[in-house]
Amino acid sequence: MLRVSGHFLNSPKFMLHKTEGVVLSTLKYSDRYAITHVFTREFGSTSYLIPLVNSKKTKIKNSLFFPFSVLKMEVEHLPLRDIQKLKEVERLFPLYEVCTNMSKVSVAFFLSEFLHKVLRESDNNEILYQYIKNSIETLEETERGFANFHIAFMIGLTRFLGIYPNWEGARQGKYFDLMNGEFRDNIPLHTHYLKPEESSYLKYLSRINYANMYRFRFSRDDRNLIIDYLLDYYRLHLYNFPNLKSLDVLREMF
Repeated sequence: MLRVSGHFLNSPKFMLHKTEGVVLSTLKYSDRYAITHVFTREFGSTSYLIPLVNSKKTKIKNSLFFPFSVLKMEVEHLPLRDIQKLKEVERLFPLYEVCTNMSKVSVAFFLSEFLHKVLRESDNNEILYQYIKNSIETLEETERGFANFHIAFMIGLTRFLGIYPNWEGARQGKYFDLMNGEFRDNIPLHTHYLKPEESSYLKYLSRINYANMYRFRFSRDDRNLIIDYLLDYYRLHLYNFPNLKSLDVLREMF
């Protein structure tokens, strides 16, 4: 009988729920089990135990838990349990490009790691879940011009987290105050700001979305600089936001 954080996983006092979820990460827990972190429609960020043994009789296949996979799940859920249990899992829709196109793979790994850190304490938010799910479908279906997808995604996500920047006053010669998320005429009274020449990158981004992202012609250096600015912005507005291991791979691809 497996015990995790003081709760027995085969306790008879459980309820079964049907939900959907986006895989954010999967880590080995023991020789027999791994723990997958999933952002679910009903329960927000949730950890689930999955068996590592693959066989014809295994109901839950390890291959289902690729980053950004969108799953249809039946789960046990107890509010006080740290790690929940999966009963049945299947893909909601297949991801061919996201699993085989190396540029899209790098985007999926980066954004899934990014979301795992951003949403680690998130509560239930069905609108946010739908945004992430729709974004994954867009990444899968977009055939060209997706080099700015992660930029559009990260800016769009700020709306759901309550940290959307104030783009008003985005003109030449302005300072961008990263702490307060706004453009200013004068230097802020703290060190978290972008100089006018650095802020010029941001004034265009208020209009970026999945439909027009291909129109933004950034060089690799420019794109990486924008990502650095966005990560600094998130770091200032979210508690204990760490460095991302997948960022270096993304830099090489784009």
